[in-house]
Amino acid sequence: MKILVVGGAGMIGGHAALHLKSKGHDVSIAGRTPPTPGTPLGELPFIKVDYINDTSFPAGFDALVFCAGQDVRHIPEGEDNETYWKKVNSVAVPRFFQLARDAGVKVAVNVGSFYPQAAPHLVAGNRYVESRKESCEGIRALNGPGFRTLSVNAPFVVGTVPGLVVPMFVAYTQYAQGKFAPMPEFAPGGGVNFISTQSLAEAVEGALERGEGGKAYLVGDENLSYQQYFGFFFQAAGRDVPPVLDQEHPMLPDAAIFAGRGNDLFYEPDAAETATLGYRRNDIQRTVNQIVAQYKDM
Repeated sequence: MKILVVGGAGMIGGHAALHLKSKGHDVSIAGRTPPTPGTPLGELPFIKVDYINDTSFPAGFDALVFCAGQDVRHIPEGEDNETYWKKVNSVAVPRFFQLARDAGVKVAVNVGSFYPQAAPHLVAGNRYVESRKESCEGIRALNGPGFRTLSVNAPFVVGTVPGLVVPMFVAYTQYAQGKFAPMPEFAPGGGVNFISTQSLAEAVEGALERGEGGKAYLVGDENLSYQQYFGFFFQAAGRDVPPVLDQEHPMLPDAAIFAGRGNDLFYEPDAAETATLGYRRNDIQRTVNQIVAQYKDM
């Protein structure tokens, strides 16, 4: 297929783009900012796209993979929380998928958030989670003859892309190395489901090729406590697993833990759906080792 990966210069979209390219697809990436020249992503064709404001979709593509949904890291300073999420997720994402349909795209996969499916109680009163639910429902409502659209809803994503620096994981690596002393070294209580960029890329590939139109797939790999998760970074750096403390964490602030510090948000993805999408499991420690190896000398 000729595939356009929107958000393809980022960690999730970039890994998906390179994975799909390795499987023989004709892949282009799109977004507001091109990837760094001379990197594997920089070698892919790039199209400037602003899904929030564009009124047309690039012609000539069979498939769309959308990895550009906005989250709490992206909200501009001074934006109203209520109106921003509705604009960029609830309204703009389904509208962009409609533009893709009108441009002749035959299959479109949204990489969404797990919160509305794994923890539906979080939807009420959380405008961000609500907007993710509305964007997922909006794109799936467009499914029909000649346009198969579906959503792959992922938990906390962990990974690397060759040539791409992910500041969050640079910070995690340096924290695990002890480079942020005297910052206290600990993990918050609770835990969540995690998935690697490799597993997620495989799930996206499976969704494109075998996914059921109109469906929302809740994907996931491992349920880990935050202590286990941070422990993987510390162990990869040759240090002991940090203790658990009941206080806000500098690398994982309370605003990013929607289930609440000290709580678990665990689930097991449906076995039949996992088989259909065909993605690997038990990949988090390998991925963290890869992250630390990439960033340890920075």
